[in-house]
Amino acid sequence: MGIIERIKEIEAEMARTQKNKATEYHLGQLKAKIAKLRTQLLEPPKGSSGAGDGFEVTKYGHGRVALIGFPSVGKSTLLTMLTGTHSEAASYEFTTLTCIPGIIHYNDTKIQLLDLPGIIEGASEGRGRGRQVIAVAKSSDIVLMVLDASRSEGHRQILTRELEAVGLRLNKRPPQIYFKKKKTGGISFNRTLPLTHVDEKLCYQILHEYKIHNAEMQWWMILSMLLRGIAST
Repeated sequence: MGIIERIKEIEAEMARTQKNKATEYHLGQLKAKIAKLRTQLLEPPKGSSGAGDGFEVTKYGHGRVALIGFPSVGKSTLLTMLTGTHSEAASYEFTTLTCIPGIIHYNDTKIQLLDLPGIIEGASEGRGRGRQVIAVAKSSDIVLMVLDASRSEGHRQILTRELEAVGLRLNKRPPQIYFKKKKTGGISFNRTLPLTHVDEKLCYQILHEYKIHNAEMQWWMILSMLLRGIAST
C-alpha cells in the first residue's frame, strides 16, 4: 500500500470515529500518523540527490518569499516587475517548470523572491511537481499566494487546503512552542500557560509515533499578550 492510500485509509478511520473525551487520544495518534506520512511525501525519492532539477536555489539576502499559485495567474510577470529578472510568461499553463529566483532591493535590504511552477489540486499528495514546490515554500520566510481575480474564491480555498495539509499555516501566528531532542533524560514538559488543545499524555503519544523518547518541550505565553495583561491591571 502506498503513502497516499495509507493517508486515505487513516482519514476514513477518523471520519468513522466519534469525537468525544474517550476517543481524543486515538484521534490525536491518527493525526500524528497522517502528519508523518505527508512529510514522507515531500521527501525526495530514494536515489535522488535533492528537491529536483531547477529547485536547488541557495538562500540569499535578508529573507525569502515564495510565490505560490495555480498555473498562469501572473507569478512570472510579478517576479519580472518587482526584480527585473526575466521569467518566461505566456498565455498557456505550466510555462514555468523550475524555480526562478530574483532579488528585490529595498533600501539596504535584499529580499529573495522565488517564482515557483503552478501547483494543482492534489499537490500535497505529490501530484504534478507539488512535492518540489511545497518543499521550497516550506523553506521560505513568507509564502505569497498569487490568485487570478477573475476566477472563483474556490482557488484560494484549494491552495490553502493543499498548503495546510503539509503543515503550512497561512496568516497564523506560529505556536509558542520550544522543542529540542536530547540523548537521555526522557521527555520533560514545562509551560507557563494552560494547555487547551493537547495535554502531556497526547504529546507523549505523538512523540512515540515519531520514535522520540528523549526531548524537552516548553510552552510559553506570547510576550505581547503578557505585557497587555500587565498593563490592564
